[in-house]
Amino acid sequence: MADRDDQPTVLVVEDEHALVELYVRWLENDYTVLTAGGGEEALEQFDERIDVVLLDRLMPGMSGDEVLEKLRKQVSNCKVAMVTAVEPDFDVISMGFDDYLTKPVEREELLETIQRLLSRTQFDDIEQELYALSSKQAALRSSKPIEELEENEEFRELQRRIEELRTRLNATLPDMDDDEFVAMVRDIEGDTDGTDTDVSGGSK
Repeated sequence: MADRDDQPTVLVVEDEHALVELYVRWLENDYTVLTAGGGEEALEQFDERIDVVLLDRLMPGMSGDEVLEKLRKQVSNCKVAMVTAVEPDFDVISMGFDDYLTKPVEREELLETIQRLLSRTQFDDIEQELYALSSKQAALRSSKPIEELEENEEFRELQRRIEELRTRLNATLPDMDDDEFVAMVRDIEGDTDGTDTDVSGGSK
């Protein structure tokens, strides 16, 4: 196991004690894990040490939505994944999270999400915004019928913004020599479009 001083720090914010214990077991070999049983405790613990927050939405007292809003007002580059039993609705479009997982969550899904969030920190603002918006798009596509999505103006605006970011991103890719980043772009475009999408914009 790596020296704890070199490990990324994950803050688990969850009021169900059994879930906290489960997440800690899953994560403790690879990460320094802090826990908070509610929103107020999470805000007390939150500082620049923390790289990723796993945040429940439904908690007694301060909700996860309120915690997220307060976290985003602080100066921090940490990533936030909502890990919740709440099915995503259109309100998630305006929320400041980076990824959205619906319970129950499997171990591999949680570990892959944290790794993906940590990887995003090395990229520029355009890439990071694209990933966050694409996560919202994917969450809504998994929970809403296509007819409802097509009728919602906020979702249509989300799609327009994603396409704008992809266009700007595609213009920079020919000058980039980062195979890992190109692969990640292919992966997220394929996931959110429902097709295998080439980074140049064509399907394959």
